[in-house]
Amino acid sequence: MSKQPLSVVVTRRLPEVVEKRLSELFKVTLREDDTPMTRAELVQAMKSADVLVPTVTDEIDAALLAQAGDQLKLIANYGAGVDHIDVTTARQRGILVSNTPGVLTDDTADMTMALILAVTRRMSEGMAQMQSGDWKGWAPTALLGGRISGRRLGILGMGRIGQAVARRAAAFGMQVHYHNRRRLRPEIEKDLGATYWESLDQMVARMDVLSINCPHTPSTFHLMNARRLKLMKPEAVIVNTSRGEVIDENALTRMLRAGELQGAGLDVYEHGTDINPRLRELDNVVLLPHMGSATLEGRVEMGEKVIINIKTFEDGHRPPDQVVPSML
Repeated sequence: MSKQPLSVVVTRRLPEVVEKRLSELFKVTLREDDTPMTRAELVQAMKSADVLVPTVTDEIDAALLAQAGDQLKLIANYGAGVDHIDVTTARQRGILVSNTPGVLTDDTADMTMALILAVTRRMSEGMAQMQSGDWKGWAPTALLGGRISGRRLGILGMGRIGQAVARRAAAFGMQVHYHNRRRLRPEIEKDLGATYWESLDQMVARMDVLSINCPHTPSTFHLMNARRLKLMKPEAVIVNTSRGEVIDENALTRMLRAGELQGAGLDVYEHGTDINPRLRELDNVVLLPHMGSATLEGRVEMGEKVIINIKTFEDGHRPPDQVVPSML
């Protein structure tokens, strides 16, 4: 007698090719519209499914996990970051958690460089002129930005994405510096041409551009707080394609409004879609709607990783991308 396929609930719409493959392999419940599930819907999904496939927009906390049915054995997250999932509580309840690392590295690093260029070269201001019809033609002193070649880039978080940013920045002629929880091996440092700073305070005080590339954990919450932001040079630029909670958004907004920082490029925000309205009013800020990993190729590869994690689990093996508390 053949074994019943796993019951899988997917909380958001995924690329069609991913949904089709999931449907071929498992007993899948797909999302009909592209909106986040309500808490009640998440509870219902966790009471019925063997496997839940959530995204960053789903808060899987201890209270929610307490309502999960005994049959739920795997949370196969569609995304690399898992700070929205209480991994420790899940593990205590016998539920495995997996993610999709690696596939978004190049896409996010590309967007980081795009934001660095957009802010330093004042691209949003130029686009606004063109769209409003205010452009009167070329002028020698109009919209003068800054050259990034020769500037110091400080990377906060030198994991896969941080290293990919370092390689791109070096190709643009930037000097690469970094702060990380653990120093890289000498041969990797040499390959990247990167200078390590043990003190984050000392690094941020000397950088022209600061790129946030670390995950959100209890130890990185508001790592760039008001005190540390004030250490930065007034002509410095800050870019964040990682997690909004790493920066104190209100403090950043105050400094940008006061001219104490030259500009910022943000793809993520401290309170999700609830963005400080004063941030939207600033000419020296480029705001994107969490587009860092938004390529079709990346989204499909994420889906493929989810499928591999579920299929490996179904076959009685450890998912290749299992997340354990010690990794966080």
